[in-house]
Amino acid sequence: MTTLADASEARKERLIALRQRKLGQGPDGLNGSKEPFRFRQRNFDPETRTLRKHGKAGEEEDTVEKQITGVAEQIIAEDEERRKQDLDLFNIAPKRPNWDLKRDMEKKLAKLERKTAEAIHALIRKRMAATQGTPDDLSAQIRAQQQNVERETAADDKDDEDVDEDS
Repeated sequence: MTTLADASEARKERLIALRQRKLGQGPDGLNGSKEPFRFRQRNFDPETRTLRKHGKAGEEEDTVEKQITGVAEQIIAEDEERRKQDLDLFNIAPKRPNWDLKRDMEKKLAKLERKTAEAIHALIRKRMAATQGTPDDLSAQIRAQQQNVERETAADDKDDEDVDEDS
């Protein structure tokens, strides 16, 4: 057990010596140097009466602003060049200049197409009524018109055959 007691005593002595060294005192309780204690001003400069900056006086900090000093001017110059190129009148003109007009006119044109179709049907009815005299039955008029066309084509075919036989 003497070894443990000896080790603890040695440790206590080392801790006391360390504490005295931190406080700036020698082993005899006085200051380690022959000069009296002098107050150190690490953060304050008494000559300029301002706070000191840590680090070396000649060394400046490396900041992001210093790293990108030329980048901003370069971007502005590139942007101006792009604007000059984009200002060309051919680049300004839209690819489909009248798409909005077509969109707005589609509703009006749908109404007009319906009215146009009705007017065409009315004209056809009038013509058929004038040629056949019965305007009420449209399907009968259409059949009669088809029969007339078939008769005419049959007559033309017969005339062609007669002409071929004669020659």
